[in-house]
Amino acid sequence: MIDHIDRSLIVATQGGLPLVPRPYHAIAEQLGLPADEVMRRLKAMLETGVIRRIGVVPNHYAIGWTANGMTVWDVADEQVDELGARIGALDFVTHCYRRPRALPAWPYNLFAMVHGSSREECAAKAGEIRALLGDACRGSDILYSTKILKKSGLRIGG
Repeated sequence: MIDHIDRSLIVATQGGLPLVPRPYHAIAEQLGLPADEVMRRLKAMLETGVIRRIGVVPNHYAIGWTANGMTVWDVADEQVDELGARIGALDFVTHCYRRPRALPAWPYNLFAMVHGSSREECAAKAGEIRALLGDACRGSDILYSTKILKKSGLRIGG
């Protein structure tokens, strides 16, 4: 369970960290807390699973990645976790996860997001993934983004 201080930290950070050199100190000042307490509490909430992550959500287009491809793969279910871990470790894969198939129309169970300055660059990265998968790959495709969708998690009120 969280207390009122943890809740205030969640509310203060759920829209993003302040874009300042020392964001945790800025939050601490806003809430009237010591900065080390803010950092300790956020770390504890991460460790207990109250919050899942603190991370950057870049605008891919603004940093030059105008081609964004979700590569989808059909691999044996008994191998998907091990193969997903290997693909997720590639430096050009931003996220990788398992999803259920929707047969017969959708045979894919492994997803890996790649970005590039062109579709050709994304296809080359998909080729590297295919080489890593080898004979375990029974089929694949690349689904390209056509627009940016706003990403946000659950919001709680103050």
